[in-house]
Amino acid sequence: MASKESRRISDLETLKAFGHPLRMKLYRALYISRTATASQLAEQVDEAVSLVSYHLRKLAEHGLIEEAEQQGRDGRERWWQPASKGLNLHDEDFRDAPEKAATHAAVARLSFDQHIELYRRYLDSRQSWPSEWRDAANSSEYLARLTADELAALSREMDELIKRYEDAGRARDEAGDTEGRENVALHLYGFPFRT
Repeated sequence: MASKESRRISDLETLKAFGHPLRMKLYRALYISRTATASQLAEQVDEAVSLVSYHLRKLAEHGLIEEAEQQGRDGRERWWQPASKGLNLHDEDFRDAPEKAATHAAVARLSFDQHIELYRRYLDSRQSWPSEWRDAANSSEYLARLTADELAALSREMDELIKRYEDAGRARDEAGDTEGRENVALHLYGFPFRT
């Protein structure tokens, strides 16, 4: 997966397919694990294997995930992997029709709700993490006065920085440097507002 590029979702049908709560959770779980079976993912999301298999097939129909090379000795189960390095959505692809704009907004809200759920789980379990992880975790809010061009430039720079760390961490992980390595979520939002 490391050599693949991110996938830009720009069509309404793929957006609708991705915009299901369980499919978003499955995609995230699969992205983290890199490869998994429906059984493994069902355990992670606490759903029936048959339901998970159905939703994995829907994600695959839209090219969001794909079959992975068989792992282990049991050839009965399919292995899945993300079909790209990540997914991204751009407002400009969905603003030309009310249904597209409404679907894009609904998917963005669902994604945001899942981000909040993930962060709340961390907050609820924070004391169970070692102090070095609690010290390393952060939550910040910056209120800047920027132009649209400045915000776009800032977003690009932050994206490049995070991708550099993500790529280096994955490479080290794949090389066997797993000591002290955990999954880390970074949720960044940059948007205009008026008081």
